[in-house]
Amino acid sequence: MNTSDKTTPRRHFLKSTGILGAGLLLPTINLTAAPTPFLNGGIHEFGKREGYSDQISILVSMMDWMREGVLRSVANLSQKELDFLLDEASNTIGAMLMHLAATERFYQIHTFEKREWGDFDKVDQDQWNVGSRLGERARKEIKGHPIEYYTDMLQSVRENTLKELQKRDDQWLMESTDFFGGQPTNNYCKWFHVVEHESNHNGQIKFIKNRIS
Repeated sequence: MNTSDKTTPRRHFLKSTGILGAGLLLPTINLTAAPTPFLNGGIHEFGKREGYSDQISILVSMMDWMREGVLRSVANLSQKELDFLLDEASNTIGAMLMHLAATERFYQIHTFEKREWGDFDKVDQDQWNVGSRLGERARKEIKGHPIEYYTDMLQSVRENTLKELQKRDDQWLMESTDFFGGQPTNNYCKWFHVVEHESNHNGQIKFIKNRIS
């Protein structure tokens, strides 16, 4: 996440992704590969998830649903496609996948460890800053990897998120600190931002895929 995002109005989740127009026309998903047990029938039914409080279950439902969409968008992309640059000011699909993992990792630190945004250890900054900030350095450095490099990283970060969410309850989810625009922002909103952030970049990924020659 670029730190300037704190003062930028959030995009409307459904409108930005086109879910209302096309996102519900999805192929069948292999539920056995999903990261959490589905107690309400399937990934398209948001509700109780085993091991999570009621409201955290809803959050995890949304996280699972959006991640399936991202993984579907990048499935079977070649290294060349992952490294494709639409123009000198754009980001590659590979860099955006790294950006998603970096954003989630930084929100883990901020919410689970209750640290101010930017108060990250050097090891995390060294691993995630380039992906988080994107731009010229990311265009130069984030390339040459197969799709598994990015999906394994996304999965590793997500596994830590889910493990930490199992330790927390709905009261924690509603705890607030001053965050977006210096306004009170609860953990629910912060983690929903992680979901809609993936939605936003999934739209960009689809746009770039359609323009790879």
